[in-house]
Amino acid sequence: MLSNFSITQSVKKAVIETESGVVASQHTRAARAGAEVLSAGGDAIDAAIATGFVLGVVEPWMSGPGGGGAMVIWREKEQRAYALNFGMRSPAALDVADYPLTGQGRVSDLFPWPAVKDDRNVHGATAIAVPGMVAGMEAAHGRFATMPWADLLSPATAIAKEGPLADWYSALLTTSSARLIAKDPDLAAIFLEDGTWPRIGGWTATGQEHLDFSGMAVTLERLAEAGARDFYEGDIGRAMVADVQGKGGSLSMQDLLDYRATFHEPLSFARGGATVHAMPGLTAGPNLADYFRRLPENATPDVPAMADALKAAYDHRLATMGHDGETHDSPGCTSHFSVVDREGNMVAVTQTLLSIFGSRVLSQSTGIPMNNGIMWFDPEPGKPNSLAPGQPCLMNICPAIVRDETGGFAIGASGGRKILGAVAQLSTLMTDAGMTLEQAFHHPRIDISGETLLANAALPDATLETLRKGRDISVRPDAVYPFAWACPSAVRRSGTTNSGCTEVMSPWADALSEDDV
Repeated sequence: MLSNFSITQSVKKAVIETESGVVASQHTRAARAGAEVLSAGGDAIDAAIATGFVLGVVEPWMSGPGGGGAMVIWREKEQRAYALNFGMRSPAALDVADYPLTGQGRVSDLFPWPAVKDDRNVHGATAIAVPGMVAGMEAAHGRFATMPWADLLSPATAIAKEGPLADWYSALLTTSSARLIAKDPDLAAIFLEDGTWPRIGGWTATGQEHLDFSGMAVTLERLAEAGARDFYEGDIGRAMVADVQGKGGSLSMQDLLDYRATFHEPLSFARGGATVHAMPGLTAGPNLADYFRRLPENATPDVPAMADALKAAYDHRLATMGHDGETHDSPGCTSHFSVVDREGNMVAVTQTLLSIFGSRVLSQSTGIPMNNGIMWFDPEPGKPNSLAPGQPCLMNICPAIVRDETGGFAIGASGGRKILGAVAQLSTLMTDAGMTLEQAFHHPRIDISGETLLANAALPDATLETLRKGRDISVRPDAVYPFAWACPSAVRRSGTTNSGCTEVMSPWADALSEDDV
């Protein structure tokens, strides 16, 4: 099938090597904020905290304080990896009876679950789970950070005060959810003009339009001054709970008081001469390990073999974890970033609201867009991942750190169920095939997380022909939207030299070093 897009255009991203620290992020301003922290003498964790909070302002439809996530950490002096889970949980007061199945069709968002009345598990306050992002950053800060908490929140606060820029790309993403955004007048007031149209200047406008994030700015100032516990025990938490309950949700102060981010031993396994450290538990980490167990080592990239291993890993996940994955047409709605500092400490962080714009609900008193983590649960009773109160959400995220004799890399991606495939393929290209970070990120990929295999049109004809054997395949060109093969970001360390790269087609994503700021 022919597409509308150019077949002669070539898009590349430069990868610069440096002994300075590097931040690779889905948004250039978030990468810059992290690089500035490194330049000021901060640790990789300091930079990660600053980057994470800035992403919640400049990419508020993807992640932020109203969501959750996880990170994998490498401490160079200890020669040890850590896994930190700050995923979302269902509220304790959630009543499964409030989510009756319609018996007709399936949801139209990320997961093809049986449809629930009024899509109560997908959007609106009834879809909101207990957020964990702030607790996660608090736990990382308490254990590893070297700079004051307030200093690390100041870049996000400054951008929130000025208001994130509304450009053509933000307008594109807003348009994709405008109908649902319009259902919450508080959220619509920020992102839509007249409750209908995405905010953006005209084609010939010379000025720049900023979104009104003054509410978020006040909350970030309070969070910096009072500390992270205020989100779970103080004024911020009380205001957020009142907002959510006022709009029909079941989130309570007790849910917030009981929430804790938790450190775990990473899921570690050998791959050739490398060691992979991934997230354990209800993430895609175990599926990454399953993929590598199934894939024969090969110094030449074998895309069909990767496809077979990925398909088997997805099938195993579905059978054992109850995750009946997203559709190909669903947009990736997560943020990932990776950091390496001068000393070789690394961190891979994935944070999310789940759907784009999460629940499409704003906590109007705090200015925080809220997650729709309840959609992670299967609404049908009796399944491995069935909806229940007080339970952790099953996540697709797959942050990982791979160590080898030269150093290693920190990697992850956004993009829902496509995340695993991107992390697996890029890791394979660098571990098995020995590619550089730049070579791996510019190598065409596939996605086989759904019934149809999506193949990059830039793959060799012989590879495409092999992929067609026994498979339903769709060949597509690279595009700015949607990302057919997820949106990865990674940093690499070789000896004392650092580098970073982000999804080549993303117009916002950047890898910046201390030298760039």
